[in-house]
Amino acid sequence: MSATPIPEGQYLTTASGLRLHYQEQGSGGTTIVFLHGSGPGASGYSNFKLNYPELAAAGHRVVVPDLPGYGLSDKPEDQEYVNDFFVATVHELIEGLDLGRVVLLGNSLGGAIALGYALAHPERVQGLILMAPGGVEEREAYFEMEGIKRMMALFAEGPLDFDAMKKLLGFQLHDASQVSDDVVAERVAICADQPRTVLSTMRVPNMENRLGEITCPVLAFWGVNDQFNPPGGAQKIAAGCPNARVTLVNRCGHWVMVEHRDYFNRACIDFLAHEVAAA
Repeated sequence: MSATPIPEGQYLTTASGLRLHYQEQGSGGTTIVFLHGSGPGASGYSNFKLNYPELAAAGHRVVVPDLPGYGLSDKPEDQEYVNDFFVATVHELIEGLDLGRVVLLGNSLGGAIALGYALAHPERVQGLILMAPGGVEEREAYFEMEGIKRMMALFAEGPLDFDAMKKLLGFQLHDASQVSDDVVAERVAICADQPRTVLSTMRVPNMENRLGEITCPVLAFWGVNDQFNPPGGAQKIAAGCPNARVTLVNRCGHWVMVEHRDYFNRACIDFLAHEVAAA
């Protein structure tokens, strides 16, 4: 890639040989690792650029990686992009940067990775912040959602142009006018060198029956108008995780951190100052 479509941060080569790109800001406080969702052209920056600077300004250390297959990180074509692979990669990142105990903040696929990581490494997780996480339904339930159908169909046709990407991202939001041209351009550029296997091999297990094992504080958000992950998952998180606080957000699609960013940022900062700090 000759020019970076997103601001270039730092790189870490993991123990397994993957070169991961990440943004980092802040120091002290709680260390928060942001885990972005899937989809054509996704990156940590494009998902969370309205959020992580605010949490860093509140006195926390934030690390925002691009998952393998996304952003400026390595994109191996022969890799199966299953949840266990992402969990293992996130663990290598946390170990490689010597982050200690962390709060994982994830939306969609990133939320499923956060759940999987908390189950695999509970001793490393201080808390979870989840936005419409995957991993609480069978695969068929997700593929019945209109947004997933359109995403898979468009990505299968090849790299998306600006107009197709803008239309697709509009399904992420209740108010499609909030899709900025900057985000569209960022994702079109990233999408150009994403292998088709990023989505075609993606598999996330249904972890609903194991939610009771996640005893750390959990803050979860779900948009009532989500077209990618069934909003009924909010009840599963609320009922399954013993220390969860779940908010259903009206007039909100799949990206609560974009459509209601001020509310989201304030709620996260409050959660970190009270529930996580007291845990």
